Amino acid sequence: MVQGTTSDAGKSTVVAALCRLLQRQGVRVAPMKPQNMALNSAVTVDGGEIGRAQALQAQAAGILPHTDMNPVLLKPSSDTGAQIIIHGKVRADMQARDYDQYKTVAMGAVLESYQRLQQQYQVIVVEGAGSPAEVNLRERDIANMGFAEAVDCPVILVADIDRGGVFAHFLGTLACLSESEQNRIVGFVINRFRGDISLLEPGLRWLEEKTGKPVLAVLPYLHGLQLDAEDAIQSSQHGSGRFRIIVPAIPRISNHTDFDALRAHPEVDLQFIGPDQAIPAADLIILPGSKNTRADLEFLRQQGWEAVLHQHLRYGGKLIGICGGYQMLGQQISDTHGVEGAPGTTAGFGLLDTVTELTLEKRLQQVTGLCAFTPEAEPARVTGYEIHMGVTHARSSLAAAFSLDGQTEGEGAVSDDGQILGSYLHGMFDHPEACQALLRWAGLRSEHKVDLAALREQSIDRIADAAAPILDALARLD
Repeated sequence: MVQGTTSDAGKSTVVAALCRLLQRQGVRVAPMKPQNMALNSAVTVDGGEIGRAQALQAQAAGILPHTDMNPVLLKPSSDTGAQIIIHGKVRADMQARDYDQYKTVAMGAVLESYQRLQQQYQVIVVEGAGSPAEVNLRERDIANMGFAEAVDCPVILVADIDRGGVFAHFLGTLACLSESEQNRIVGFVINRFRGDISLLEPGLRWLEEKTGKPVLAVLPYLHGLQLDAEDAIQSSQHGSGRFRIIVPAIPRISNHTDFDALRAHPEVDLQFIGPDQAIPAADLIILPGSKNTRADLEFLRQQGWEAVLHQHLRYGGKLIGICGGYQMLGQQISDTHGVEGAPGTTAGFGLLDTVTELTLEKRLQQVTGLCAFTPEAEPARVTGYEIHMGVTHARSSLAAAFSLDGQTEGEGAVSDDGQILGSYLHGMFDHPEACQALLRWAGLRSEHKVDLAALREQSIDRIADAAAPILDALARLD
């Protein structure tokens, strides 16, 4: 099991690297994260929903993602509430205090998944969540040491030296653990190091003498990785391309990995615009997915985006809405069942002639098809996935955005003037042909194609090569 001294210490990356290293050796290996809290999710081969980091780790292991790899997924809908997903399906919406009591039930689901994975794979590389040092969450813990103790597995502890205070992070974490939990940690991994390693070596010796535990590896800071972010938007930095795309960073933004291919395009300057930031002029505006569409719609209104969208369209700009963003573009969003809080109806931006009804059942499916918005004789291929609780009805005369394999009706909608496109397809930019076609529709005439799948494979291989010393060190311990 790989645990971290903080969130974003590099647990997901280390797990993916170990999975790829073992897979290279011919080992049947699978990743697992008992409990994940994230708004970036993926659809699995068994028709469920898991964190995107576990889908990436499955790719590193050379296998298809399965719900047993992330049996408990929490998708926050407010500061104190979340949608609880067990074995890939929505179980309930709970407040934090209620979920704390529910953890005993959730642990049963976690152990079921672990046992099934044990029967199929030689090695399971498990990722912790956050930090094991959260003493207020120790009781009924299923995400870190609670799981490690239950299944009796060794633990690697990772810390991010780029943040500073790496030695304090290790010592402080150990101090918060029980004796049995401390004994379970077999060694440390220092992540994101840059500089002269000889200047770090006195600290490494001090840490090993102080704790009696070895430093298994010091991993370098690797620039330019194309890996799925687990949750938070990683950086506000943007490119220098000539074609500007802006995306509002709404409070409950989901699956912002939709924009990874655009961020990798050399001719695109993609910017996430946060609260109270100046909203620049752009060639294309994309409204992203949301875990709480009605609340995020009101947030956008408060931030002045409604006027920005109208002005953008008057000046000839293009606009795309993905999933929750697609729902926002319509005339209204009706929530009679209280899916997103108090029942009611919220007026949309009124830019597409559509209406949305939020439903209790979540739609989860992987899709393939063609881009219907292009006039080409041979439309571009598209791949993607749907994750939404809602049905959107478009005026029958509106053109569809995509034509999906196995479906008689078109998916999504395009406005009569061709300036606005709405769709439920997450990952619509991931296929090189679809990405190029969408950018051409938006006004970028470019022959460059971004192969995101190839970039991810290259990144997985890079982190695996860098993490090879971890396996070597573990072999010496054995």
